[in-house]
Order: sequence, then structure tokens, then C-alpha cells
Amino acid sequence: MAKLALIYGMRLFPADELQEVREATVVLKDGRTARITMHLVEGSLDDIRKQFDQSIAAFFEFYPEI
Repeated sequence: MAKLALIYGMRLFPADELQEVREATVVLKDGRTARITMHLVEGSLDDIRKQFDQSIAAFFEFYPEI
């Protein structure tokens, strides 16, 4: 299996201060670019933790071979 890299970032903001969430771009060594969809989770701290845990579990279900 190839060595993998999980690109990850997180920051909390007051929900009423957000205007939009944009994509992030990664540049690969061969010059190609790849887009990373940014996700927005709103709610109480407990709500955010639950949704985040579910999202991470679902993400890895997309890659059953790993």
C-alpha cells in the first residue's frame, strides 16, 4: 500500500460571522492541482463533535481498501 497523506484543517468561528466557505487547493509535485471540499458543521460543541465523528467515519468508508 502506498504511503498516504490526509490533508486536514479545523477552526471554530461564531456561526453568525460566516459569509461563505470556499474550496482549498492542493498543488501536487507534478504540477497538477486538486481541490478539497471544505465542510461546515454548525451547532453546539456537542453537536459539532457528533457530526465530525460521523463525517470522519463516513470518509473512511469511501476507501474500504485502506
